[in-house]
Amino acid sequence: MAPQGKVYRGSVKEFPGFDASQDAEALYNAMKGFGSDKEAILDLITSRSNKQRVEICQAYKSLYGKDLIADLKYELTGKFERLIVSLMRPPAYSDAKEIKDAIAGTREEDDVVSEDLVEQDAKDLLEAGELKWGTDEAQFIYILGRRSKQHLRLVFDEYLKISGKPIERSIRGELSGDFEKLMLAVVKCVRSTAEYFAERLYKAMKGLGTRDNTLIRIMVSRSEIDMLDIREVFRTKYEKSLYNMIKEDTSGEYKKALLKLCGGDDDAAGEFFPEAAQVAYRMWELSAVAKVELRGTVQPAGSFYDDGDAQVLRKAMKGLGTDEGAIIEVLTQRSNAQRQQILKAYKAHYGRDLMADLKSELSGSLAKLILGLMLTPAQYDAKQLKKAVEVTATLVGPAFST
Repeated sequence: MAPQGKVYRGSVKEFPGFDASQDAEALYNAMKGFGSDKEAILDLITSRSNKQRVEICQAYKSLYGKDLIADLKYELTGKFERLIVSLMRPPAYSDAKEIKDAIAGTREEDDVVSEDLVEQDAKDLLEAGELKWGTDEAQFIYILGRRSKQHLRLVFDEYLKISGKPIERSIRGELSGDFEKLMLAVVKCVRSTAEYFAERLYKAMKGLGTRDNTLIRIMVSRSEIDMLDIREVFRTKYEKSLYNMIKEDTSGEYKKALLKLCGGDDDAAGEFFPEAAQVAYRMWELSAVAKVELRGTVQPAGSFYDDGDAQVLRKAMKGLGTDEGAIIEVLTQRSNAQRQQILKAYKAHYGRDLMADLKSELSGSLAKLILGLMLTPAQYDAKQLKKAVEVTATLVGPAFST
């Protein structure tokens, strides 16, 4: 139903007398054997609402143990295939994919350093801001959004040399509002990605209350990439371990899950020397420019058995109450690729959607954290992008709302 006061006037509406299993069977028959009945596929899918199409996908999986979208991709080709597959996706998925596709490929690889362009980029940034009446924001977007991190580090050094001030000070003086915050975040992330995330984590837990969405987003997205680096910088910068700050700022099973993703307590490693650690980290960072080495706290489980994990999870959610500890123990100790295998094994073994069961059994921040872990990195990034765009659209006003 449309929100109160708003009337939808779409050309596609709910199909009366809808039967998901019957439609799933019709689509299966349309793709069975040699060739496919494209007309039957077209007529059926374009006459069902998106909500009904999602139910058809679920029924198809239950009836035939196959992914309907995968079968449609196999049977169809070209623009027709793209259209039909897009219709089968939930609106949120399609929107997120469009956002992700729109921003894909803007930055050069880290091993790309255009030495001839370093001086020119520094001059262009100076002329776009300090030396210009007003600010050429497009130039900032082009250079900071396109060049490799290593190239930009050299540009920042050159900028300091020719302007006498760091790029951050110029950005604060020339830009404002959300655009200023965005450019400062890009610069900070370029200088040190680990330091950027360490600072975000600290601010999320500093003072009264916790910004759980920020905490969850970083712990989920960086746990297999560079959480060890983030931990090192966090301990150096704030003279306190990330582990202990999480321990003091959160509670219950949510805390237990976050600590598992954190992977260890740096305060327990003995006396700490901030200056030496900072130098050591910088040396590692410079040596890793040519080849990125993942230093996550979550690694693939050695003796992995997807069906066994699926059974443990089902047992943890079956009956009265939920064994949250068992769920945390399994899912925080498996890589994302292994979690995807567990999802499939759970569906094959029980005919149930693990994500739906987890959503039903868990609540609050723990549910957000666990469900975030179960998404693929691309799905998780797309979801976060969509949230950010929705918030922006709300702030900007009705011109961007649907």
